[in-house]
Amino acid sequence: MAAILELSGVSAHYGRIQALRDVSLTVGEGEIVTIIGANGAGKSTTLMTICGIVKASAGDVRYLGRSITEVRADRLPSMGLCQVPEGRRIFPRLSVQENLDMGAFFRRDADGIEADLGLVYRLFPILFERRKQHGGTLSGGEQQMLAIARAFMSRPKVLLLDEPSLGLSPMISQHIFRIIKNINEERGMTILLVEQNANIALKLADRAYVMETGSVVMEDSAANLRENADIKKAYLGQ
Repeated sequence: MAAILELSGVSAHYGRIQALRDVSLTVGEGEIVTIIGANGAGKSTTLMTICGIVKASAGDVRYLGRSITEVRADRLPSMGLCQVPEGRRIFPRLSVQENLDMGAFFRRDADGIEADLGLVYRLFPILFERRKQHGGTLSGGEQQMLAIARAFMSRPKVLLLDEPSLGLSPMISQHIFRIIKNINEERGMTILLVEQNANIALKLADRAYVMETGSVVMEDSAANLRENADIKKAYLGQ
């Protein structure tokens, strides 16, 4: 399977503090790949470095075979690389509909936008019911749905998801992960997922990377890692 996204020897710093050390990973087209690890392991920093929000101090990030290390973060969504950041970051004073319109800001295919909007409202019927409400009035789970739906409206080739279940009830989390799986299977969307809940992440993903203190320490199929004794003890509570 050809890599649609590839990190090679990537390091990154916050000032003098090194956050990533020689991180290499690949994401194949159509895969769900997850990064698991403890808080502070470098998972979110990896996504932010891919997106150029944190600049790589060494190594290379390649997307569709092209280096994007020097590409501005605001250019990436129009290239098909879109992130749903931790904390949702919706526009609280805009309506649900306006938030979704912002997701399609770079697109010019009116018919495609209308079709995707219809699909979003079928996947997230609560957003259709709330479409005239300000985003800031939604519940936490509804805001997470809106953040994912807004990213979907950009029609990304690769969707980066940072802690989509953070702060949500188990029932809402399960619902969101079912939709993520549906988007992957039905639309063939490639997904790189950072998720604190390693149990659910490893059930959802095809492959997984384990990070500790800014480095990748293990990689394997998600199924194999679910059965790994060290992973069970450290991350799955078994």
